[in-house]
Amino acid sequence: MRLDTFQLIDHVEELLPAEGLIRCRATVPHSAGLFAGHFPGHPLMPGVLLAEAMAQTSGQLLLAINDFTRMVLLAEIRSAKFRRMVLPGTVLSVTGRLVHDGSGYAVTEGAITVDGQAVAESELRFRTLPFPSEETRAAMRDYARSVRR
Repeated sequence: MRLDTFQLIDHVEELLPAEGLIRCRATVPHSAGLFAGHFPGHPLMPGVLLAEAMAQTSGQLLLAINDFTRMVLLAEIRSAKFRRMVLPGTVLSVTGRLVHDGSGYAVTEGAITVDGQAVAESELRFRTLPFPSEETRAAMRDYARSVRR
């Protein structure tokens, strides 16, 4: 997890575009500026970043499904539940499952587990649009390659 560049996914462990499934790994860093205030003396991963990790995981799935022909933008967090605290150093298993893709919109279900125990889940909605430039598309493809190694 690279919080300084807002890249929350370390590695795509399983990607099955035809089945609409993805599983990623994300390791919460031991030190990050955001932990200083969340919470003093008891650092916790903010829930909003757990939701973002699920969104980034689903985004990787949607990019693969659309073969990088469409940019993926988070449009709505329909629901999100946070079931337990996440401490620095925790290794997260983040999954995404496609529910719907069409007419410029996509819906996914995201989940995070740690050692098989539920941490968070969400229903996410995305807008998919043509990339604004070939440069943006290439940068997204390069990032995807770096986490799919």
